[in-house]
Amino acid sequence: MAWKSSGLMQTCRFLLLVILFLPREMTSSVLTVNGKTENYILNTHLGFQESLRCAVQNHTREEELLWYREEGTVDLKSGNKINSSSVCVSSISENDNGVTFTCKLQRDQLVSVSVVLNVTFPPLLSGDEFQTAEEGSDVKLVCNVKSNPQAQMLWYRNNSILNLEKNHHEVQQTSESLQLSITKVKKSDNGTYRCFANSPLKTETKDFHLFVTDRAAAIPIEPIIAASVVVFLTLCFGLIARRKRIMKLCVKGEDPQRETAL
Repeated sequence: MAWKSSGLMQTCRFLLLVILFLPREMTSSVLTVNGKTENYILNTHLGFQESLRCAVQNHTREEELLWYREEGTVDLKSGNKINSSSVCVSSISENDNGVTFTCKLQRDQLVSVSVVLNVTFPPLLSGDEFQTAEEGSDVKLVCNVKSNPQAQMLWYRNNSILNLEKNHHEVQQTSESLQLSITKVKKSDNGTYRCFANSPLKTETKDFHLFVTDRAAAIPIEPIIAASVVVFLTLCFGLIARRKRIMKLCVKGEDPQRETAL
């Protein structure tokens, strides 16, 4: 009995050790990116180069690492995957702003650390610089903008802030554009409009030129329709009159043939 009891105790101890140490083995590995164990934001600038180094801490065996840029995987060389892995982001542009890089443990991808790039850059303006509109038509001037931090936007004309007229001007702004809508443009709207973008880094401007042309002369539709109807009816009456003459000639031409046949 003592031997059986001793064996049972050893089995229980073994099972207890498995329960205590197996989960710890599975979750003991910790990832760091540039020494940080939590997700973080990396502040950077245009043209900079950033290196992201992912490493496994407290690992008890060789661990393979994966890198993701947003949802897509990053190709890594064979010697840049085990226990530590680095990704270099060079020539950083405005398109890299807000992009997320994530390092994951290949064995357990729930173990991961993410880095979001915060790229600061001055306003970048674009848009159709020249527009021609007929007097009385509606026009939209769209100033596209990229900026981080977000820029304060205004429309200028003649070196001063544009005076907005009710039911004639409307301004709409988003994080990516400043739009000026002009309803029923007048000759007085002709000129140069300046898109003004002010950020803590720099102030940028872009000119938009609006050319308002004379309204095209309206074609008198009703007189044309009336004249067309008169011409059509005249042709119809003419054809009817000629048909009667043609029929008479045909009848006269047929009489001698009838007599000869008899």
